[in-house]
Amino acid sequence: MTAEPTTRRERQREATYAEIVATSIALLREREDLSLRAVAQRMGMTAPALYRYVASYQELVDLVAFEVDREATERFRAAADELPPDDVAGRLCVSAAEFRQWAHGSPREFGLVFANPIADSACIRRDALTLSSSGHLFTGQIRAIWEQRHFPVPVVADLPPAAQQAVLDPVIPAESEGIAIEDRGLMWVYMQGWTQLYGVVTLEVFGHMDPRLVESGDLFVDTMLRFAPRIGLADDVPRLEALIRDRIAAHPH
Repeated sequence: MTAEPTTRRERQREATYAEIVATSIALLREREDLSLRAVAQRMGMTAPALYRYVASYQELVDLVAFEVDREATERFRAAADELPPDDVAGRLCVSAAEFRQWAHGSPREFGLVFANPIADSACIRRDALTLSSSGHLFTGQIRAIWEQRHFPVPVVADLPPAAQQAVLDPVIPAESEGIAIEDRGLMWVYMQGWTQLYGVVTLEVFGHMDPRLVESGDLFVDTMLRFAPRIGLADDVPRLEALIRDRIAAHPH
């Protein structure tokens, strides 16, 4: 069954969305304020005309953040693809190191994607929490390690009540299909890994760390290696450290 051809109007609309995203990214990289008015002016549109495509500032941020994350994830995936498919541990480590280097080199884009509030106590925006391209890449890489190494995961019944709910009905960018209920503790491992990776990179990027440690990458490397035994990689730490440090040195931010 073939897809129906798009109409000229649909193609024009998609092209306008692409221009909105490209214009917004350009404003970020030029250190200009990102706003609906600024985007409209740069595109030669009136603000009311832009509202026909983007109804609010939050919708603009969501649209741009999704595309920035998708594009950056291709960079992280390309780094992983420099290693053989069966080197699942190495692929995770070089992707994470490339994530760090991207975040340092593109702090405004990083902030837009990862410092953009997408949930509060009154509302969980499930789509925004589950569609992250980079999140799916990293959780997929951890799953590949689990399937290869068979590292232990927490027993769901041993987790706190809220954590049990979170792993049985996950609101994270991860595929749970094919993971038995008794193995859903893997979701908790995903959350732990992301917290550690995001935490150390955020502190580095936003300057809440001794600059000597940022320059050397030592705390980032330490964070990665401390998590390695958690996912069955204790015997591979020396090689993984070399991969991470080589990636940081070869691809400076």
